[in-house]
Amino acid sequence: MRIREFEFNRRELAGSMGDFGTLLPLAIGYIAICGLNPAGFLVMMGVTNIALGLTYRVPMPLQPMKVIAVVAIAQGWPPPMIYSSGLALGLIWILLAFSGLVGRLVRWTPKSVVRGIQLALGITLGWAGLRMIGSWWLLGLASLAIALLLRENRHLPGALALMLLGLGIVAYPGQLNEALRFGLSLPPLTLPHLGLVWPAMAAAGLAQIPLTLTNAVIATTALIGEYLPQGAVGERKLLLNMGIMNLIAPLFGGMPRHAHVPWGGGIGRAVRLRCPHRGSEHHGGDD
Repeated sequence: MRIREFEFNRRELAGSMGDFGTLLPLAIGYIAICGLNPAGFLVMMGVTNIALGLTYRVPMPLQPMKVIAVVAIAQGWPPPMIYSSGLALGLIWILLAFSGLVGRLVRWTPKSVVRGIQLALGITLGWAGLRMIGSWWLLGLASLAIALLLRENRHLPGALALMLLGLGIVAYPGQLNEALRFGLSLPPLTLPHLGLVWPAMAAAGLAQIPLTLTNAVIATTALIGEYLPQGAVGERKLLLNMGIMNLIAPLFGGMPRHAHVPWGGGIGRAVRLRCPHRGSEHHGGDD
């Protein structure tokens, strides 16, 4: 289906699911362990992805800030502490964007450093994926084979095939009806606690700053400029937009997030396809 310059098809659907492998584990941890409201988490992700797709028209969806997510889940942060870290980092991104320091960092950072960061993150995430396979190594190898064999398939892209495989595994023992529970829930109004800003920044926020500047800002704009030159994005504008969305999202149950380049998708269509239309039920406390 095509609407003006936007085309929606199976390949775009697969591209919209391409980075679920890193998003879903952290999302589950945030909701199940930290107690984030699922409606606020998912709806804010969807709304911001739609805004990014319409604004940039390149595949640049959102991901949780990895340092904060890992520390928050490992230490069991309460929701207000997570919201406070997002608010503080949003202010930092805006200050850096207006100060012009981002441009200097971009000029001073060699391309080899950017590529090294991407390689290190890829190895780290790949190793994490191997550990998650556990005793299901045969299924893991089959999934890897599917992803590689179908990565260029226009009729059944690999990411879409893997999502269908996951649904089939749940449905085979007759557990699909129990796993899928639909409901309508609006994002809550959540106010960050100023007293938790420094503890959150000291525990993970300060360590998140260089990772976001290099991987989510410098590397993302470099990759878009290289592979999608028609949709080149400036570092300052990207950082400013990330600051704004991190100021707004914590007020409605959203997590700290930054933009990145996903696995697959076209010019903004795959990003918008990730918007959830239903909020799930609330599982866990939220202030």
